[in-house]
Amino acid sequence: MMRSVVIVAGGTGSRMQSETPKQFLEIHGKPVIIWTIEKFISFDPEMKIILVLPESHLIVWQSIQQRYPDTRKVIITTGGASRFNSVMKGLENVGQDEIVGIHDAVRPLVSMETLERCYSEAERTGSAIPVIEAEDSLRTVIGMGSNVLDRNNVKRVQTPQVFQAHKLLTAYENSLDQTYTDDASVFESYFGQINLVQGNTENIKITFPSDMKVAAALLSEWEDR
Repeated sequence: MMRSVVIVAGGTGSRMQSETPKQFLEIHGKPVIIWTIEKFISFDPEMKIILVLPESHLIVWQSIQQRYPDTRKVIITTGGASRFNSVMKGLENVGQDEIVGIHDAVRPLVSMETLERCYSEAERTGSAIPVIEAEDSLRTVIGMGSNVLDRNNVKRVQTPQVFQAHKLLTAYENSLDQTYTDDASVFESYFGQINLVQGNTENIKITFPSDMKVAAALLSEWEDR
């Protein structure tokens, strides 16, 4: 069964304190988005890769793409007004019989093992999202107060969130709420229970300047193996 991934790259870089969108910032001389794309190519050289970009970022992408011949196979589409709409645009390029992942462009540190768990579980059961343990103490705010949460019952959600494409497409086409911030919630609203698999702690979402330093150190370590 063919594997595909929709990589959503709509970041602006505001929290990164940079005029350059975070997916285009470089780590060890290579843009974050390229690190991410290459991870999926390494996992499955036949992977269909769809990159969703704001229209204003297309010129930047074209200049980057010329430096990396392996990205010529990447399908480019422009995003919508929200993450929900952007994913929908990406899914227009996905066939009903595929296993499709939705991944954040700024998560270049997803491991091969996490990808294998996600795609294998989704092919077997219909859905798979990677999660890791919540290490910090947690509280939920209620009015002016707060209550402690049992962190043993809480998971931190990562991407790629992977699904049998025909099911995810059905969920998106029938969703009455376009404010969902992740694809598992869209899927769950239509099909119910989703399946959790173990993620990897290195699979951080690069959001702040400190995340760039962490990602640079981890990528150096991985390349030295």
